[in-house]
Amino acid sequence: MTWGHGGDLPGYERKYGRIPLDFSANVSPFGMPENVWQAAAEALQEAHNYPDPFCRELREALSAKLCVPAEWILCGNGASDLIYRLAYASRPGHAYMAVPTFSEYRAALEAAGCRAAVHVLKEENDFELTEAFLEGITPDTKLVFLCQPNNPTGRAVKAGLLRRILKKCDDAGALLVMDECFLPFMEKPEEYSLFPYLQGHRLLILRAFTKYEGMAGLRLGYCLCENAELLEKMRRAGPPWPVSSVAQAAGIAALRDEETRVRLRELIPAERTRLADGLREAGYRVICGEANFLLFYGEENLGRRLKQEGILIRDCRNFDGLPAGWYRTAVRTPAENRKLLEAVKRYAM
Repeated sequence: MTWGHGGDLPGYERKYGRIPLDFSANVSPFGMPENVWQAAAEALQEAHNYPDPFCRELREALSAKLCVPAEWILCGNGASDLIYRLAYASRPGHAYMAVPTFSEYRAALEAAGCRAAVHVLKEENDFELTEAFLEGITPDTKLVFLCQPNNPTGRAVKAGLLRRILKKCDDAGALLVMDECFLPFMEKPEEYSLFPYLQGHRLLILRAFTKYEGMAGLRLGYCLCENAELLEKMRRAGPPWPVSSVAQAAGIAALRDEETRVRLRELIPAERTRLADGLREAGYRVICGEANFLLFYGEENLGRRLKQEGILIRDCRNFDGLPAGWYRTAVRTPAENRKLLEAVKRYAM
């Protein structure tokens, strides 16, 4: 079996007999907040019952938090589950995206028998999305995927360009799918979100509890769209009971947690800068990202060498548009980041 993402700790432990320091998965270094862990533990007492198939209480909590109708919210088994449900429900035929980006967009479309045209982001521009992307949105385009900020580059799309992309999608009759799973890690996320344009536009926003809330193992995501008919088609496009009762309870608790959010807002920007500076000082090329991870270029065997030392980073050669030598590292705690820098300095080019 092969795995095209980061975070395969069980696979590493089976091979090496120990748990690594994991920079390959972009999850909060604080893990699940205490109140979230407690809510999940308490929910286990009712785990002999089926979970709410419509996630009513969770959707109501999200509705109150975000000030949108509950009918505009669909919950799933992580954002990836919702991506596949969207592909199967809409079967857009012709879709469009910029690469490199999250691989499951293309995988879901291909699984649903759809074609995916790509706009290749240029390395010489540090993989910034420019107005050239607009040229690929045509009357034949039915669905456009964008990630804000983009994974694995960490680059954010400027607000003005985002609005022009949305307008062109509206004019072309295409649905714009904005993946905002990493948006909370930005310093001013509200300035880069299309959330204020949710009503009256052909727009679907993807979000998850995976990264910021540290709930990767519980699998919980949601999408926002005023097209309730599309959300119902997505609900029916996959297996029933997509979200466990434990994940639903944890999600509700996570919406009430503010302490961890404050800690992350203090940690991530400072440590991202410190980690980027350290990589550059060691001779690596680093892309200026705005998420909780960094894309950088090193020698081709760097990932393998670090793995043997007990450190995992994400080898990005299986991302469209990235050759061997590109790596992604999560931004973690100061102590963990120091260990990574000490290791990569030994293999600087």
